[in-house]
Amino acid sequence: MKGEIIAIGDELTSGRILNTTSGYAARKLFDAGYTIHAMSTIGDTPTLIGEALLRAIGRVDFIIVTGGLGATDDDLTNEAVSQALNRPTMPNLEILAQIRDHLKNNQESVESTLEKLAWLPSGAQAFNPASRVAGYQLIHQDTPIFFLPGVPDEMKDLMSNAVLPKLSAWEAGSRLQTCQRIYKIFGISESELNRKIKRLNLKDEIKIGYYPVFPDVHVSIISRGKDPAASRQHFEYSCWKVEQAIGKDIYGTGQDELESVVGELLKRMGLTLAAAESCSGGLFSHRITRIPGSSLYFKGGAVTYSNDMKTRFLGVEPELIKRHGAVSHEVARAMADGIIKNSDADLGISITGIAGPDGGSAEKPVGTVYFGIGDRKKIVTSVYYFKGDRHRIQTLAVHTGLNLLRLHLLRQINNNQNQEAPDHP
Repeated sequence: MKGEIIAIGDELTSGRILNTTSGYAARKLFDAGYTIHAMSTIGDTPTLIGEALLRAIGRVDFIIVTGGLGATDDDLTNEAVSQALNRPTMPNLEILAQIRDHLKNNQESVESTLEKLAWLPSGAQAFNPASRVAGYQLIHQDTPIFFLPGVPDEMKDLMSNAVLPKLSAWEAGSRLQTCQRIYKIFGISESELNRKIKRLNLKDEIKIGYYPVFPDVHVSIISRGKDPAASRQHFEYSCWKVEQAIGKDIYGTGQDELESVVGELLKRMGLTLAAAESCSGGLFSHRITRIPGSSLYFKGGAVTYSNDMKTRFLGVEPELIKRHGAVSHEVARAMADGIIKNSDADLGISITGIAGPDGGSAEKPVGTVYFGIGDRKKIVTSVYYFKGDRHRIQTLAVHTGLNLLRLHLLRQINNNQNQEAPDHP
């Protein structure tokens, strides 16, 4: 079944309030196996509402309308529906009785605008007349139309408990089996990802989406079909091919965060970590400790921003800084070594660089960042050159540090063995 979502409200078209209800409805419908043909946002203008509704009736199997069902003068959805579909409004007696009881019990004026809530287009069936915000369904030209409040919490409740069950019963067997996986990737550009995946020649039923979510790129893989077993088989085989093509640049799926992946690896290996930060200003430690339970593997961090702090707290030799500069392979190595010794951690990471906007040179421009990662036996250093403002450089530095640590841990647990491919469909 193919549907359309129409969101109504001047507060949405003016940008005063973010339209979150359409996104929620689209996600719930997609997950349930429905296809969304279009989504639109229009103001509280009856003619525009009517035009959008009539256009949708002619091209989709069902319609979701949110907003404009309230009791104030600018809530015009019911009026617009009545005019556009030639369905005069009539009072829902159960809702009207509830409103009048409420007015009486609260000693409010009988002229209250609340009674407007009871007047619905003819043929409307309220989802729950006893509710303060009922919402309703209307069948027009064999097309179910669901009218929901624009208040997000109220809309979400009715979407899950009224709309989806009614849609499910409307046309049995018309929904598609949906398989979807989101891969989170860092260290490779969107265009390069596209080239690698395009070379796989995946079946047409496999849909690929690319979404830059700084500093990552997210790749969505979707398979939809009426045969659940066949769809799942094609989907799993396609995912395996993508994983083989992209390799370790994939750091996670779904709700994974880079810091949570690193934390799981540290727990799996029974190792502890400490961080020595300079240009990142404690952001690395913040990211690590965002994860509940990080105290199991994170000893702590030191923000040694000045050269004097690097010497005092990490034991970096002043002569080393003088000879090579605080932003160098040598100092990055010494910082990592110092934090390991002073914290008694199994592993250490150091980040030292030039976040800008000042402080760069021809040899070491703004965005130059050195990393040191290792243990008591060996520390490996690397240098990266980032572009952007100070915030962007710091974010990239921390994300890169987390990723380098992830790759270091993967090498330690020898995770390079080939995975067994699923059956070819």
